[in-house]
Amino acid sequence: MNKLAIFTIMILALVFVQCGGNPETSSSSEESSTSAEATPEPEKSTESYDPKRGEGKFDEANLKLGALDKAMAEKGEAIANTKCISCHKLTGEKLVGPGWKGVTERRTGHWIMNFITNPDPMIEKDPEVQAQLELCLVRMPNQSLTDDDARHLLEFMRKNDNVK
Repeated sequence: MNKLAIFTIMILALVFVQCGGNPETSSSSEESSTSAEATPEPEKSTESYDPKRGEGKFDEANLKLGALDKAMAEKGEAIANTKCISCHKLTGEKLVGPGWKGVTERRTGHWIMNFITNPDPMIEKDPEVQAQLELCLVRMPNQSLTDDDARHLLEFMRKNDNVK
């Protein structure tokens, strides 16, 4: 055989193997592809999602709210002015994101803290957040806030809602 025929056969064999000619290779590559794609799936599952709690480490057991802590609210206002107010108004009016007025009446404190510190999984799972996203058209970015920052922001939101 001439060199061109041998080269053509080698190329065809390589293409055949790469494109799934070997059932074992094909199924294992499909399995690894499927498992790689299936990894994010549990995050999108809403079966175990609690819309009153959100997705994160905060719940009724580790977040106790009492009277408004004015010092925390002041720190929260400073954080809000740096990280939040470019997208959120303190009224009910939408800017880029929804307005904050009444948020502490509509949502639990631990839900708010979970959303502040962990927005991506909650955007994927929470039907109300998804509906809000359809109105606002912009996903809330993860601001990489600490738990203390989130707590201060919550206190500022409570002050904005006239919690005493």
